[in-house]
Amino acid sequence: MSWALYTTLAAPVAATLLSLRAGWRLAWSVSLAAGVVTLALAIAIGLDVRHGRVLHAADGWLRVDPLGAVFLLATALVYSMSCVFSVGYLGVERGNRGFTGFARRYFALLNLFGAAMLLVPLASDFGLLWVAVELTTIVSALLVAIDRTDAALEAAWKYVLIASSGLGIALLGVIVMYATGTHAAGSAYIPRFARFIVHARSLSPEAVKLAFVLAVVGFGTKVGFVPVHTWLPDAHSEAPAPASAMLSGSLLAAALYAILRFFQVASANGDRAFAEHVLIVFGAVSLIAASLFVLRQGNFKRLLAYSSIEHMGIIAIGIGFGAPLAVAGALLHVITHAAAKGLAFLSSGSLLRGYDTKQVEQVTDAGRRMPFTGPMFFAAVLALAGLPLSGVFRSEFEIVAGGISQGQYLAIVLLLVFVNLAFFGVAWHAGAMVLGRVSLATESAAGPLAGGPSGPQAGAQADPRADARPDTVRERSGWMIAGMAGCLLVVVALGVHLPGELSDLLASARRVLEAPRA
Repeated sequence: MSWALYTTLAAPVAATLLSLRAGWRLAWSVSLAAGVVTLALAIAIGLDVRHGRVLHAADGWLRVDPLGAVFLLATALVYSMSCVFSVGYLGVERGNRGFTGFARRYFALLNLFGAAMLLVPLASDFGLLWVAVELTTIVSALLVAIDRTDAALEAAWKYVLIASSGLGIALLGVIVMYATGTHAAGSAYIPRFARFIVHARSLSPEAVKLAFVLAVVGFGTKVGFVPVHTWLPDAHSEAPAPASAMLSGSLLAAALYAILRFFQVASANGDRAFAEHVLIVFGAVSLIAASLFVLRQGNFKRLLAYSSIEHMGIIAIGIGFGAPLAVAGALLHVITHAAAKGLAFLSSGSLLRGYDTKQVEQVTDAGRRMPFTGPMFFAAVLALAGLPLSGVFRSEFEIVAGGISQGQYLAIVLLLVFVNLAFFGVAWHAGAMVLGRVSLATESAAGPLAGGPSGPQAGAQADPRADARPDTVRERSGWMIAGMAGCLLVVVALGVHLPGELSDLLASARRVLEAPRA
């Protein structure tokens, strides 16, 4: 199966190169093929390593174990559905001037972003891991700025500045880890994960603790941990919807994966309790702050961005609890959150295409006007809130049950209170968007969409909650619906039934964090 590791990276890289020179039809075709192939390979790799096997390739530079396979699967899922959705998302602009050149840049960057994120769980050492995370920053910043609006350029610049500063701190953590390893591994060596696990007990505990804290702060900038989260709402709200889905569903988790590799070494070194406490603190602060910010958002993409911060906090808390059930629940949450947040951001992009706005108050009655997008957006919100029969409910239930078994009652109370507060904020806004109805009098008086076919001034005096005629708001593409439906299928399926193969993979990944192996 080592060939699968090569192909997983080769497929999106090949799609990137072809997209740069291809026409519109070939660009989306190769991107779609790359997404499907990548997802199929991620599933195959997960099945192969689910009992604890470790795959190697490229003379040891590429490596995947059950922990890496969990994050590989989450990344491949969102990447593939984003490729499907992008066919329709860009297709509605085919008549615009310069469309072909824009489509080439978009698909090339989307595929390169996918390749960079897939490299993260395939990296076998701390150096390559850091390079992969840094590469995701560069490529995703170009995606954030691809529309070239003032807001997009500002968000991309802010993202690069803050994320690069954080990754500088993370690099210092890598250097500290490497330095403490010289006592056991020699003055020059490749900092493989397996090497640190073998020599974990001979590493300086103080140095390992310092490296772990630097990693949490540094990579935590990309995870979105508060207070180093300030780039995230702007970048997620300005990026194209498929890129936002990959940023939220995959990129944040990829950065968290990097932290977990440091956690693995700290655990093997005997500092597991310290590392767990650090994760609980950062997770709780992020959860509390994000839940409060959710209540005040008027931009529905920023609303979802703060929800991502909340869920990264939940995963960190689950890992921090340390109980086997809680850790398995946190790893399951990586996948369920990826599917639910992918659905949320993709459906938000469909709403943006239909209503031509990102403002909550200007979207109403979406359930009737957009009969596929509206219900799926609401389903995504309910899933993110932990509604029973959703995959997120299953993973959050396991985290809470594991925390109770460890006597983490204060953390559990905080978790339940602020998760429900976030649910109230998100559901309140989403309910108004999807279920709100417009009176016939208002509906007939409302003008077309601002900036729409009839001009930006039409209907300027109308009720801002109904600034679009019913006949101008509609589903724009079956491809967009297909991308959303793929994510919805995973969200519901994992809530109804957890496949035995996935359960085995999660159990093996949990054991990697508990008793790391080479």
